[in-house]
Amino acid sequence: MDDSAVSTPVDDLDGDRLREECGVFGIFGHPDAAAITALGLHALQHRGQEAAGIVSYDGKRFHSERRLGLVGDAFAKREVIDRLPGTTAIGHVRYSTTGETILRNVQPLFAELNAGGFAIGHNGNLTNGLSLRRELVKEGAMMQSTTDTEVILHLVARSPRNRFVDRFIEGLRRLEGAYAFVGMTNKKLVGARDPLGIRPLVIGTLDGCPILASETCALDIIGAQYVRDVENGEIIVFDEDGVQSHKPFPPTAARPCIFEYIYFARPDSIVGGRNVYDVRKAMGAQLGLEAPAAADVIVPVPDSGVPAALGFSQAVGLPYELGIIRNHYVGRTFIQPTQSIRDHGVRMKHSANRAVVAGKRIVLVDDSIVRGTTSRKIVQMIRDAGASEVHFRIASPPITHPDYYGIDTPERENLLAATHDLEGMRKFIGADSLAFLSVDGIYRAMGLPGRDPARPQFTDHCFTGDYPTPLTDVAGEAAAPRQLSLLAEAS
Repeated sequence: MDDSAVSTPVDDLDGDRLREECGVFGIFGHPDAAAITALGLHALQHRGQEAAGIVSYDGKRFHSERRLGLVGDAFAKREVIDRLPGTTAIGHVRYSTTGETILRNVQPLFAELNAGGFAIGHNGNLTNGLSLRRELVKEGAMMQSTTDTEVILHLVARSPRNRFVDRFIEGLRRLEGAYAFVGMTNKKLVGARDPLGIRPLVIGTLDGCPILASETCALDIIGAQYVRDVENGEIIVFDEDGVQSHKPFPPTAARPCIFEYIYFARPDSIVGGRNVYDVRKAMGAQLGLEAPAAADVIVPVPDSGVPAALGFSQAVGLPYELGIIRNHYVGRTFIQPTQSIRDHGVRMKHSANRAVVAGKRIVLVDDSIVRGTTSRKIVQMIRDAGASEVHFRIASPPITHPDYYGIDTPERENLLAATHDLEGMRKFIGADSLAFLSVDGIYRAMGLPGRDPARPQFTDHCFTGDYPTPLTDVAGEAAAPRQLSLLAEAS
């Protein structure tokens, strides 16, 4: 396919990264519950930067503070934390995938049910959320948001069961897709992970008080101890009587999301017993074994390419240098009035270190290519800085299929690897050579012999097209694509 076939404008830099959708945190029985939750959310800020919220319970009433923007902006002031009294709290950071972020979609969501208040935050995406939503609305439910998380509130509310945990489990049985829930009632802190364990959720403890969080980095920031991961398909309940574990789903092998290791989780987190930084270095080393290049210097695309570039450098025996400097104080690229000004957008975020790259054969290492627009700009920037050759190496396989489990990916026609062969991709980004880590290479970097096609160990559909759950709403999209995009806003 020639360069003109790509359907995405070459200046669309903000849409050229994968984005996680949410992070969750909860603590039970601690006198500083809200303040600790705010700190935990700060550590999870990389999982969502558009909104943050905390709900607490003081023994009599629930209290809620939900704000647009970053955690530090929303919860830095003591008077905000003082409006969240109580010893139990849950929190949420959010990145939305469709539609604008509005206050009524900010989580945790709260509802007064027959048995009392219930608040919940969600990381993931329900692949039958729209179908359930339509069913509930048809039966008379009045939805207050456009997020699929609200579906579980209605399912729990409508359950005829007496015990809360049974009502919650009954609601979960209706769900398809990926989810990690953290919820609270006036007596309990509750966590749940989908039957395949696609989205992460861990258990920790601080001063004897249990904690639930999306990643272990949220435990580290508050000095908490990691206990274990919530297992795939497990519902965990903490109350004054201790902890109860429920496993209502048929036993099945876990298939956690491979992108937690490639991109989403913070490098200092432990996910599924593996240190994320070490895994990313191993991916880079495996890439070096599979696709070395005749070059002088290995340069990471910051910040996501740094661990992989280190591993690549060590594997091939070439020096590692910071040939690109990232400006950490730039948010989304400004919308500029002219193309000539807009072309400078990538330089607002990245600058070439001319002293490192001039006259050198450079290997750029990054974690992934989505649309390819940013990669194209970076290659040109390195050439403009005087590099004699620019080779691009990607520490993951080509992304050929969209995600429906909590990652913001473009439609397939806007994924560079879905519309171009390898040579077409190389020409589009303008590199002298281009290579990706193989699918088996990803698994080898994880310490496995390779991908078992009969029983894949990870959710890797973005590379393979092997979706591990039904895609009920996607199937219905063919009949009503605009309704899906407008109504089924993910968590």
